[in-house]
Amino acid sequence: MPNVLSAAAERLRSLLPRRFRRRHPVVAVVRLSGAIGAVMPLRTGLSIAGTAPALERAFSVPDLKAVALVVNSPGGSAAQSHLIFQRIRALAQEKDTPVFAFVEDVAASGGYMIACAGDEIFADPSSLVGSIGVVSAGFGFERLIERFGVERRIHTAGRNKAMLDPFRPEQPEDVARLKEIHTRVHGAFTGLVRERRGERLKGDGETLFSGLIWSGAEAVDLGLVDGLGDLRSVMRERFGDKVVLKLVPMARPGLLARLLGREPVPQVAGLLDPGATLAVLEERALWARYGL
Repeated sequence: MPNVLSAAAERLRSLLPRRFRRRHPVVAVVRLSGAIGAVMPLRTGLSIAGTAPALERAFSVPDLKAVALVVNSPGGSAAQSHLIFQRIRALAQEKDTPVFAFVEDVAASGGYMIACAGDEIFADPSSLVGSIGVVSAGFGFERLIERFGVERRIHTAGRNKAMLDPFRPEQPEDVARLKEIHTRVHGAFTGLVRERRGERLKGDGETLFSGLIWSGAEAVDLGLVDGLGDLRSVMRERFGDKVVLKLVPMARPGLLARLLGREPVPQVAGLLDPGATLAVLEERALWARYGL
């Protein structure tokens, strides 16, 4: 009976103007899930354009005590990962608000870069964390077109414009240039991790930044994450049992959806569309690298 009365009192209190309500600490929750890269009608995922509005709303929630990022990403574009990271850190500094990151299945490569925007990172013991490296992959089709008698014709202005063209033999100088780019991007990534994790990192850089992936429990030992735990448990421990976890959706609901308290329904591309199928396979391959 007391629980029923308490619940009824809370409902009545919610009808009062905000200034008369009992204020509980609020943590805004943003779910960052999917591969990272350009988002198109046939390809969902994470990009700065898609995440920035939700992040702005999250850091503007009334009575805000913290922002929690729930990260579940196999990585993707280094540039988009860094742009999302920068936006989170800029908002955290502007609003003077702590940020907590929670890893679900995986925070790998660019996904881990985004997780590093958190002042503290938590993971499940079975989460996969790390893959701090850079990779490029492709195919070579020169022998295939030769077999079918197809002649490759390409004309450029700029000697290196057709670098790594998949329809001609791989050139050593092209590979050398690509590796140089990889080294620079990898250096920026490792510098970001060192800056954010600081003295919490344990182990040598050759191991930490080799591209290896670790379980959540191993990541704690290496200092890549701060502890094991889930969003609800950690936030209740930090801010009390009355903490309000307010989910901020990526897409802003329309007026009717907001009045009804419903989440926006994501648009799904037709499964019979070849472009959609290719996009799904591309993202599936990223997840498959981690057995997911």
